[in-house]
Amino acid sequence: MKEKFKEFRKKFDWRTLVIFLPGLIFVSMFTFYPMIKMFLMSFTDWNIGLNQTSPFVGFENYYRVLTDPIAHIALENTFLYLLLTVPTQMILGLLVALMINKITKFSIPFRVLYYLPVISSWVVVALLFRYIFNNDGLMNYFLMDVLHITNEKIGWLSTRFSALFAASILGVWKGIGWNMIIFLAALQAVPKDYYEAADIDGANAWKKFMHITLPMIKGTFTFALVMLTIGAFNTYTPIAVLTEGNPHHQTEVVLTWLNFKTFSALDMGYSAALSMILMALIVIITITMLKVINRKEK
Repeated sequence: MKEKFKEFRKKFDWRTLVIFLPGLIFVSMFTFYPMIKMFLMSFTDWNIGLNQTSPFVGFENYYRVLTDPIAHIALENTFLYLLLTVPTQMILGLLVALMINKITKFSIPFRVLYYLPVISSWVVVALLFRYIFNNDGLMNYFLMDVLHITNEKIGWLSTRFSALFAASILGVWKGIGWNMIIFLAALQAVPKDYYEAADIDGANAWKKFMHITLPMIKGTFTFALVMLTIGAFNTYTPIAVLTEGNPHHQTEVVLTWLNFKTFSALDMGYSAALSMILMALIVIITITMLKVINRKEK
């Protein structure tokens, strides 16, 4: 044992610890400590303020979250937003990447144009979409006065599913450029020799896509799927700006409901329990997706 310890001391470089120590302190202060503190808060009736006690309540906060109908609606809306945005972003992003990958000249301007929505402000764009889908907005004007499809104004942001549909359109529009960049990088990494060999064998474009392109970018598909899924669970701005969870909290997603319970209702214990449940749910879904994808590849 002493020999192993001496060998470890010889291999261990204290300079490495000195280099990583500031980063470890920063991560510990702003990541690990808040997570541990939130976990402890979820078991208490947390009260804000000096000289106030926070009694231990056990799993009561978790029970309140699991039996709260608004929390159920928020989770359902989050899953619906995920199902509407994630596959659509990936499919459209891949199609755009395939088209740009075929362009030999002026491809950079097209990349910039498709990526502009990604770097645009969520709040500004959400306010623009709020104007478009407002009762007196451009969408109703287009449907009523231009196409004459309907004679009445549609309350896009006044009902649950139409508001989620509008928020999903915003999410897809913002996310196509990110997917385009990710898939374009993967497409350009595919060796051209494979396509040349397929041309010699007489394979058409569809066969080359199915038997060469898709297998070669499976890893990118997995990465995009996991990142977009996590992003969908963390969506906040579209709903907060478009509807603020109204009417009657029917358009809430998990983060907007979490924000309401934290800063409006000041129910910190409930919010901490909801945060822990959300984190556990994201971890479980991510691990499950990775296992399913790896199993299919094997």
